[in-house]
Amino acid sequence: MSRRRRAYKRSLTEDPKFHSPLVTRLVNTVMHWGQKSTAQRIVYGAFDEIAQKMPAVNPLEVLTKAVDNAKPRIETKARRVGGATYQVPLEVPIDRQLGLAVRWIVDFADARKGQPMQRALAAEILEAYQGQGNAVRKRDDVHKMAQANKAFAHFRW
Repeated sequence: MSRRRRAYKRSLTEDPKFHSPLVTRLVNTVMHWGQKSTAQRIVYGAFDEIAQKMPAVNPLEVLTKAVDNAKPRIETKARRVGGATYQVPLEVPIDRQLGLAVRWIVDFADARKGQPMQRALAAEILEAYQGQGNAVRKRDDVHKMAQANKAFAHFRW
């Protein structure tokens, strides 16, 4: 932990097309090796595919609901107490909820082999929007783990 000044959180700029910080966060999560224009092309292409599959709904609303469905509300953290390590359930801060949900969606889209990243990202977002898919399953696993370790909740501090 740094003994210098506190590290302040910078706000994200809006993306040029949708003017949304959430889309900027998605682009930054997709981005590898600083290739932001490639990441933007992937994300915007995924939005185009979502718009083709669901023409009645705005792709930004689909992304927002998908991220809300994948957000973990509670997670476990390892706490060492008296020589034993306990998995202690803790509430997840809002910023971390958003970061985990976006990261899970992108990671599971990246794990889909045999199809382009645009199509995989669009499919993962649509599945999370419908309340199914790998990212929502991961959230459920995290919640189950926290529920199973509810007995150690008194170790939180």
